Amino acid sequence: MAVRIVQKMLYQEVAERLRGMIQAGELQAGEWINEPRLTAVLGISRTPLREALKVLVTEGLLRLEPRRGCFVNELSAEDLDDIFPLMALLEGRCAFEAARKITVLDIQRLDVLHRDLRRFAEQGAVDDYYAANAKIHVAIQALAANRWLSDLIDNLRQVLSLSRHRSLTYPGRVQESCAEHLAIFAALKAHDSEQAEAITRQHLMRQLDALRALARQAEHAPAHQPPAPGGAAAGDAP
Repeated sequence: MAVRIVQKMLYQEVAERLRGMIQAGELQAGEWINEPRLTAVLGISRTPLREALKVLVTEGLLRLEPRRGCFVNELSAEDLDDIFPLMALLEGRCAFEAARKITVLDIQRLDVLHRDLRRFAEQGAVDDYYAANAKIHVAIQALAANRWLSDLIDNLRQVLSLSRHRSLTYPGRVQESCAEHLAIFAALKAHDSEQAEAITRQHLMRQLDALRALARQAEHAPAHQPPAPGGAAAGDAP
């Protein structure tokens, strides 16, 4: 008996679109989900939107607050300390397996991606760099060809998308990240599994270091001073 192929439900498509908006920064961490605006932007009714929101709450991308509505989730320092070591472990294993399985054609494809990555790093184009960086992580994951590993990484990657981009705003981090990626690529080309794994783990943990440093900077940043009476900023000459 033939099994019917079920067409993707509308709410699933909406969920995908919302994930993309969060990853692109169109929906910021902590932002309230304005349902009327989103239904207008996406051209849908509230029913598929609310079903999609439930999916993203389950995934950890959104949080639901009673009587207040839905908000884009924010990862605490404790969340990051818990998640990044796991991600480093998992992506490190991906690099280990990819180094064993990589082919000449795979290397050629990765070379193109790394050339783009280096160009964006030299230009200081953070958004383009992040997109190219994400493609490389996904490509290495695909080369590992371990669906159990991929499932775990995909789930954590969605949650980390709430904060991962921010690490690249730390001074010098884009250039450091690019150097780390090139070192990982060199290990992959050499089929050096242990080196690929070690550098990948270090790469992930340095992202966490950058986020911690940004948090420390925010804590010690001077408080914004309100304008003095008459419109002059406090401390301005009369």
